[in-house]
Amino acid sequence: MDAKIFLARALNQQFPHISRVFVRFVKHWLHERLVTSVKIYPFGRTMHKLIGLTFLIAVTFGCKPLQVNNLQDRLQPSNDRDWNVDMSMLPTAEVVGRHIVLKNVRDCIYATEQDFVIRYFDKSFDLDQIQSVDFILVPFKNPMIAHTMLSFELDNGDYISVSAEIRTEKAEKYSPMLGISNQFELIYVVATERDLIRLRTHHRDADVYIYPTVATPEQSQALFMSILERINGLQQTPEFYHTFKNNCTTNIYEHVTQLQREQSIVNVLQYNWQILLPGFTDRLAYDQGLLRTNVSFLETKRLALVNDLAHIHYDDPHFSQKIRSRQQAMLGLDSADEIMIR
Repeated sequence: MDAKIFLARALNQQFPHISRVFVRFVKHWLHERLVTSVKIYPFGRTMHKLIGLTFLIAVTFGCKPLQVNNLQDRLQPSNDRDWNVDMSMLPTAEVVGRHIVLKNVRDCIYATEQDFVIRYFDKSFDLDQIQSVDFILVPFKNPMIAHTMLSFELDNGDYISVSAEIRTEKAEKYSPMLGISNQFELIYVVATERDLIRLRTHHRDADVYIYPTVATPEQSQALFMSILERINGLQQTPEFYHTFKNNCTTNIYEHVTQLQREQSIVNVLQYNWQILLPGFTDRLAYDQGLLRTNVSFLETKRLALVNDLAHIHYDDPHFSQKIRSRQQAMLGLDSADEIMIR
């Protein structure tokens, strides 16, 4: 079979709408910067899908040698591999009526990113205790790409964070190229904010933005239940991670749109280039009215950055509350942090 035909068929099977969205983004990006009309159709739609996806991976991550699992490991996802210790335990949930028991909630204490004390615990609570959900954005060095998470607030001030990630085996490192070839399994890490946020602000030197959402307690609870179903499903039926189709952001997107459809919300969140390039998802959430804020997007983003507060309150027992001390200012109110500065 001709190589071009083979690639075209594979691309059409793997990326029917994702690549089309990205091509539109590239066209818009080029038009804005080159101030010229860019016509993409003369070369054929399929080749532009291929060019667009290759361009995205290349400019974002560069090219590097790849260490690939053997073919047998990439034919069938598994929960039985030689995992890194921080990925060794899958979370599960037992739900009886409105009562929930979360098993294997992670709470690592880090000296460095690679040197840590691994801790897991079980957490029992009632679904009605969930009061809100925050959207967390962690940009990569290239800010077009980011990791996204959700964090649920309980009425006692505790937070339960959920992060869809690659489940790494020992000596395995993330690569977006391998992420489209069944190299990694998917895991939902359920953890404390002391684990997930301090790991990124202090030990990975990454910016972390925490955005409060407009979700009501009832909507937050429904979203959490959707996530629990997914968590238990992955324990029974493992899945491969996919750089474009099954990642942190696409999973949040699926949970949110499922909730919107179930509640007959008219303006259901639509898949677009901002989902494909999750560094822009905070702007998407702002434009869709999903963030609880009364100020401009730029001011909201400034107030959402928590790195300095995470460093100041690193060992504070009320860490989660302290890093949110500016959120009142998003509603046009004085935050505790700003009052203290005055």
